[in-house]
Amino acid sequence: MEQGHRQVGARCGQHSLLLRQDLDGALCQGGGGRVIAKAAPWKKDRVSELAEILSGDGIVGIVDISGVPAGNMLDMRSSLRDQMTMTVAKKTLIKLAWEQAGRSEVELEQLFEGAAQPCVVHSESLNAFELFAELEKTRQGRVAKEGELAPVDIVVEKGPTEFGPGPIVGEFNAVGIPAKIDRGKVAIQRTVTVVNEGEAITGDLGIMLAKLGITPIEIGLILTGAIEGGFVFPASSLKLDFEGFRNDVMTATSGAFNLACNTRWFSTATVPALLSKASSEAMAVAIEAGVVNDETASMLVARASARALAIAGQLDSSALEGADAAASDAADLDAGAGAPPEEEKGEEE
Repeated sequence: MEQGHRQVGARCGQHSLLLRQDLDGALCQGGGGRVIAKAAPWKKDRVSELAEILSGDGIVGIVDISGVPAGNMLDMRSSLRDQMTMTVAKKTLIKLAWEQAGRSEVELEQLFEGAAQPCVVHSESLNAFELFAELEKTRQGRVAKEGELAPVDIVVEKGPTEFGPGPIVGEFNAVGIPAKIDRGKVAIQRTVTVVNEGEAITGDLGIMLAKLGITPIEIGLILTGAIEGGFVFPASSLKLDFEGFRNDVMTATSGAFNLACNTRWFSTATVPALLSKASSEAMAVAIEAGVVNDETASMLVARASARALAIAGQLDSSALEGADAAASDAADLDAGAGAPPEEEKGEEE
């Protein structure tokens, strides 16, 4: 009997071995009740592929793709194909490839934080901040499903909708959205928070929110962290206000340029401005000193004319008439000064 039991056990062991091969697709060998599993070839290929990526140049990051529908995922990958590569694999395979590439396991654990379904991203054309910015563009909302938790307070604003009268009024009210008919359209009577942050969303509410264009569940390729130049960058440190940063850089550059010009610091950037400033100051000194040359003559004449007009504007009409009379007398004197020679000539004749 004992021998029969051993034979049955051996047969059962063989059957279980064959069954395991069928289900896992892996090759197994063993004897005497001990089974040694061998990894499937595709897993080895995937680890080698990841190890090659992790050993190369450029930046490496981990992206969480959980909750992203297949169709959206294909569109996102297609839009980013020219800037980065994305390799989806289980955490165990990523860990094996990480070790094979000689990278620190501590770094990987930091990148895995918050990644329910990890994906390895690699880029040779982007830095860590640019990678984060590009992946942030993939964020989008989708319709809430039964039982999903609200990421934030979901608020429905007061106002008209595009729906006409019908059963939809009762459907809105049934899920806590106060609605009524107003001017031939369904209108939300008041602003209401239908779900607080962290609460479960019912299926019916998700449907009605979708009809209002509210897609509260955010999906996208969420970067959890990246490694560049041996430094680990958590996602929280990569979120920058690029517009504010650009303004700060412009302000700092302008301030540095003004300081350099005021301290007469000569460089390729400041020499043109310093020469222009020196030329303007030299011209001002020459005009004030009354130095006449080709460059100052026109300005001196213009200044004299302006001063004359200013003085004329301050005089009354009688003074101007007197000035005209004086000018007339001066003209007559000039004319008379030339008359005697003509009379003498006449007498001689």
